[in-house]
Amino acid sequence: MEKSVAILLTCFNRKEKTLICLHSLYKAKMPKDLFFDVFLVDDGSSDGTAEAVKDFDPDIHIVQGSGELFWAGGMRLAYKHAREYKDFDFFLLLNDDVELKTDFIINIFESRQFGFEKNGKGGVYSSSTLDKKTNKISYGGHVLSKSMTNPNYELLLPTNRPQQCHLTNANILLVEKEVIDKIGFFDPGFIHSFADYDFSLRAIKAGFPVYITSGIGGFCVDDHGNSWSSSRKLKQRIQYMRSSRGLAYKEYLFYINRHFPKHSSRAFVKIWAKTFFPFIWNVKSKLGKA
Repeated sequence: MEKSVAILLTCFNRKEKTLICLHSLYKAKMPKDLFFDVFLVDDGSSDGTAEAVKDFDPDIHIVQGSGELFWAGGMRLAYKHAREYKDFDFFLLLNDDVELKTDFIINIFESRQFGFEKNGKGGVYSSSTLDKKTNKISYGGHVLSKSMTNPNYELLLPTNRPQQCHLTNANILLVEKEVIDKIGFFDPGFIHSFADYDFSLRAIKAGFPVYITSGIGGFCVDDHGNSWSSSRKLKQRIQYMRSSRGLAYKEYLFYINRHFPKHSSRAFVKIWAKTFFPFIWNVKSKLGKA
């Protein structure tokens, strides 16, 4: 039976990385019964990304953004155009800075089959990525330290079989149509960060399984740096805290209030403490107590 997949990406001024991602996608081994369309939102790039992508493959659906969409907004727009174009069976979300392994999609659908046989329904499947510089897992799946009642989480290291998790990064993420039909796509309350965490938790609460696949699906640098460090002035740290590309203050509290309301006060204090006293936070992080 044929499977149709809408592949969703958004980009902004990193043409070389976007092209590397697309080249790795097209080199990947695809199941014979799988057919895909690519929907790429170019959110106001000035480096010729859209033109280069069109030269690479004229059939890619390029959607022009407003320049103010950020990641979650760009993915929502890509999803909107995909749904208007065709009734797809699956949606594959990719970050444009991921270099995919040739077997990544085979591995995802093997994990999907594993999950389907175990749960009797489709779900959400994330592939972990490896940072080549550190040789550590950069993105993938996480488990909440106290099930669904505490916001603290730990990164799951991929093994030789799929593992259920609570939170997923959407660097490489396959979602079944039935999941989105039930819970919707990314919530508009998220501009850039936390949209993928929120999505996976909503899927679990709606009764859908969430997995990370076995092995790794690709390579991606962990670019979530310590930008609130004590070397910056307080004013800059506050700006970073409020920035959607930084600590995403409003989005973080929205996420906490929705899923962990008992911890909202603690989260409020935590994000301000991280901003005012970054040196203490850095020490606690190194000790694994943050």
